[in-house]
Amino acid sequence: MVQRIASGRPVAHVAAEMGVSRTTAWRWWRRYRELGHAGLVDRSSHPLTHPRRTPPCVETRVRIARMLSRRGPVWIGRHLGLAPSTVGRVLTRHRVPLLRECDPLTGHVIRARRQSAERYEHPHPGSLVHIDVKKLGRIPDGGGWRAHGREASRTYQRKKALIGYDYGLIAIEGVVAV
Repeated sequence: MVQRIASGRPVAHVAAEMGVSRTTAWRWWRRYRELGHAGLVDRSSHPLTHPRRTPPCVETRVRIARMLSRRGPVWIGRHLGLAPSTVGRVLTRHRVPLLRECDPLTGHVIRARRQSAERYEHPHPGSLVHIDVKKLGRIPDGGGWRAHGREASRTYQRKKALIGYDYGLIAIEGVVAV
């Protein structure tokens, strides 16, 4: 894109050809003019500062209120004068477990989390193989009853006619830890 713009073509035309917005094309062209090839290297979109982030002293008050009261974001927010969404974000940021996962009296985690700590990693190939069997009903040539209706099939007329099943066998080898 930069080579095409440098050859004298309009930025808007090159942006349309490349399938990007004119704003993006101008941004990359401006970076190239200011910094050269170093300006084209990918960089993080994470902001350098967070001017509206909740101050650390308020986050500490939220965590202390949660520990002492064992209540949710709505109550803590009302008690501290904060929005419940702010309290929820602070608790999530500090990895405070949800109330439903804690004992109401002690506050200790009593329920397991959905994320499993055990992984399917084994020291050598073939040490873990997962096998699954899937039973599938056979469909006669020309389609089944869904295509032609139940009355059109011979199975409907002779109830004892068996079509049978096919079985799919699936085997997955475990991931090897390096």
